Amino acid sequence: MNDDCVLETSGLTKEFAGFTAVKDVSLRVRRGTIHALIGPNGAGKTTCFNLLTKFLEPTTGSIKYNGRDITSMKPADVARLGLVRSFQISAVFPHLTAMENVRVALQRQRGDNFDFWRSKKALDVFNGRARELLDDVGLTEYADTVAVEMPYGRKRALEIATTLALEPDMMLLDEPMAGMGHEDIDKISALIKRVSANRTILMVEHNLNVVSHLSDTITVLTRGQVLAEGDYDTVSKNPEVQQAYMGASHA
Repeated sequence: MNDDCVLETSGLTKEFAGFTAVKDVSLRVRRGTIHALIGPNGAGKTTCFNLLTKFLEPTTGSIKYNGRDITSMKPADVARLGLVRSFQISAVFPHLTAMENVRVALQRQRGDNFDFWRSKKALDVFNGRARELLDDVGLTEYADTVAVEMPYGRKRALEIATTLALEPDMMLLDEPMAGMGHEDIDKISALIKRVSANRTILMVEHNLNVVSHLSDTITVLTRGQVLAEGDYDTVSKNPEVQQAYMGASHA
């Protein structure tokens, strides 16, 4: 494994009762890049993501992170190594404020338990860093807003802030643009670009237009297998990709 490769899979396969959801997928994610995993519905993107983050065990194949075999590790242990996933469905506490959500994540990163019974003062040590993270994702004005009352796109930004609080070396983003309008997509795209400055990002996304301006490398999955890989120009001009994924309107 080369030093510039942070995450690598070899022959990754997952079968469910005779159905092969992911078949012989070999990925190489280079350090410091944004790598997109795209494909139509049912292509195996989410299954592949679940394998990488250890929420599923592969039938066959191996996964290495920073040269270390993590194939049989548990999700929490993988996260402690710096490989942190942000979930497709917003994973924030709905009845806590944005500030409180980020403080909980900071507390977790430090290795403390979720000590909700601790005094407010004991948690105030996290306030400075929490404000910095909220500012980083453009949520300063929402610091005291309860998450359930925040607009959808701002909730997704909060989710990224809580992921950043864990200080990941590599972030895995599961359809960060799902359910968003154009304005929110533009904001979250800019945010992902900004937070990628000193880390590696692997993102699952179904919208090729979204990843075209963000990604250094795009891997296209269809029927659980790698159909094509390369930069946007290479992938978008591939006739098989146009037929299987993009459709006539994008050809």
